[in-house]
Amino acid sequence: MKVRIGVLTAGGDCPGINSAIHWLVYSAMDKDLVPRRGMMFEVIGIRDGWKGLIEVKPEKKESKKEWIMPLNPDIVRTWDRYGGTRLGTTRINPFDPTNDKSDKIIENCKKLGIEALVVLGGFDNLGVAYKLYRKGLRTVGIPKTIDKDISETDYTLGFDSAVNIITADVDRLRITAGSHSRIFVVECMGRKAGWLALEAGEASGAPIILIPEHDFLIERVIELLQKRKKSGKRYSIILISEGAKPRGLEEIHEKRGRDGFGHYYLGGVGGFLAEEIEKNSDLEVRYVALRHLQRGGAPTAYDRRMGRKFGIAAVDMVVNEDFGRMVSLKHGEITSVPLKKALDHLHLVDVEKYYNTKDYKSIDQIL
Repeated sequence: MKVRIGVLTAGGDCPGINSAIHWLVYSAMDKDLVPRRGMMFEVIGIRDGWKGLIEVKPEKKESKKEWIMPLNPDIVRTWDRYGGTRLGTTRINPFDPTNDKSDKIIENCKKLGIEALVVLGGFDNLGVAYKLYRKGLRTVGIPKTIDKDISETDYTLGFDSAVNIITADVDRLRITAGSHSRIFVVECMGRKAGWLALEAGEASGAPIILIPEHDFLIERVIELLQKRKKSGKRYSIILISEGAKPRGLEEIHEKRGRDGFGHYYLGGVGGFLAEEIEKNSDLEVRYVALRHLQRGGAPTAYDRRMGRKFGIAAVDMVVNEDFGRMVSLKHGEITSVPLKKALDHLHLVDVEKYYNTKDYKSIDQIL
């Protein structure tokens, strides 16, 4: 008899997800591993994340065809080279206090014969996986978010690809900034954690990096820009996280309200800063928001490799019945940690260790 594994992606897409699914399927259905494991697996993919498990009517053939995708090595053979998620994803909170669908998910998992559910998600959706585990569903988590803000792991799928995309885009903007002697304010993602801005800023050589972990002074930013101009620099790049904010002000967000988990849709702090710089100086500024470009495109070699390791490890966790836990990279080793512990707090930039709060950039000393 085969053990049925369900797999879904929830929340924002990112490169590396398909690689994890590819290798999860390959590992689960590897016949050479059956003698060692003492069991065989089959894998089904749930389309559009939690929505698929809520909307599916397991007793109806057409509904199952719409929401459930049987997976095998032939189907996922080329998935590892593509970005996004081939299963689709949505931003739905099954534990929405006004419309709780968690019992429906558990009921449908039973009807579908799912004995273990692997969830690829960020902080919020791994939280859903943990709550479902507390209610009796056997879940395993794989961390994926370009923000890299999940604790108890040194890596989350998608981060390296996003850093490479931001770095390449800053390189392109530097060319036109230098041609016109302008300042470019480039806004990248990062709601609470500034890892994207910090590491892409280091890689691209951005002279000013603004992160959520340290509120900035607009007048100090202008002072730093004027200093660069007087020293003969033709242009400047400011890389700013969407969650960064001027000292004394709240986060700047879009007007379209909140997502299913109650978070505002952030965006616009870079535009606000660009306006303030022009208003209070003689500098010419342009604003560019990278938005979803950061999450697009093919995964880097590193994300493909980490997707492979995380996908295989997730199957190993099912074999060992390590449920209610998350795959983790710690000190170069693949391991697993309790979801509860991983969700205890966000993984944020240690400002004292990694950030120059005076000049708004990465630290100048390593040792």
